Amino acid sequence: MYDAIILGAGAAGLMCALTVGQRGRRVLLVDHADQVGKKILISGGGRCNFTNIGTDPARYLSQNPHFAKSALRRYTPRDFLDLVERHGIAWHEKTLGQLFCDGSARQIVDMLLGECAIGGVEIWLGQPATVEHADGRYRIACGNRAAEAPSLVIATGGPSIPKMGATGFAYDLARQFGLKIVEPRPALVPLTLSGEQALFKELSGVSADVIARAGKAAFREAALFTHRGLSGPAILQISSYWRHGESIAIDFLPDVRPGWLTEAKRARARTTLRKLLGEALPDRLASELAEQLALTGELHSHSDKALLAAEQRLAAWSFTPNGTEGYAKAEVTVGGISTAELSSQTMEARKVPGLYAIGEAVDVTGWLGGYNFQWAWASGWAAGQAL
Repeated sequence: MYDAIILGAGAAGLMCALTVGQRGRRVLLVDHADQVGKKILISGGGRCNFTNIGTDPARYLSQNPHFAKSALRRYTPRDFLDLVERHGIAWHEKTLGQLFCDGSARQIVDMLLGECAIGGVEIWLGQPATVEHADGRYRIACGNRAAEAPSLVIATGGPSIPKMGATGFAYDLARQFGLKIVEPRPALVPLTLSGEQALFKELSGVSADVIARAGKAAFREAALFTHRGLSGPAILQISSYWRHGESIAIDFLPDVRPGWLTEAKRARARTTLRKLLGEALPDRLASELAEQLALTGELHSHSDKALLAAEQRLAAWSFTPNGTEGYAKAEVTVGGISTAELSSQTMEARKVPGLYAIGEAVDVTGWLGGYNFQWAWASGWAAGQAL
């Protein structure tokens, strides 16, 4: 008999468990994996990009863009950083507000487990759970063990990175209780290109600082050509906004001003587009772009109209991906349990008393760079305060 059962011992589940436990409640944390925090351990190249100091609700995708505001306001990056510093974990800021451990992601998992121990949290690992609900009680069975509580928290994440044990269990459980699901899809994921754009595959391993656009969304970071298509931070970011059948646009020269190519023609008439591009881009990429634009001679041999057309294409080079690399390579999942079903204050299901959903299981998805961890901490804390 427990006060709360939390399914899923990832970032959100651990935060929720330690918060509830330290409020004097009896808590059971359950996971079908053989260890807690598996995604935490591989995050940030093993150093865990545990939050972002630029966290803002506008940097999250959801059918309800206002839903995340309450939890993010009440549990901030500074709150989590205070916890990190109390445990003596050294950290550093990388680009764009991303905070990482100086050492290992294991420090974050050990910190969370230490806080769970302070709260007397009991942990069951290595067995899948089945759930029943009757008479206002939630009953779970894990192998030959059983438990029950008046409150159940769904913190089992989404299906991204199945090799880490990720599944769609959260959605199955939500449907069991009649909660609506926003169609899930892979996010923060590499995009694949079809045959007619295959020539770019010869650039596998080449990266450049670009602006990637999909609809109204735009990100300036590195893009990486792969043997299957496009990756790198700019592409991962834009993938969350991209929909199948749509095009994305890449600005290969984000720092030049309009008219730069005709100006170069006046100032350096005998130079070539290939040489100009090589001054700003990796050689292989510069050669490929110049060849595709079919402007191989010296600049003076081309009309201003042709140069302007080349300039415009370089500023918005269109790619039409034929898909993504799927959940296997997706860092997170867009979609999930509909926020319309939940209280933004407590994460409790409006129609099912005692049932909560937090973290990636919910239709709230952050940008690349620590935002999804901050949502996990904030939503786990919000539910933990209510249980």
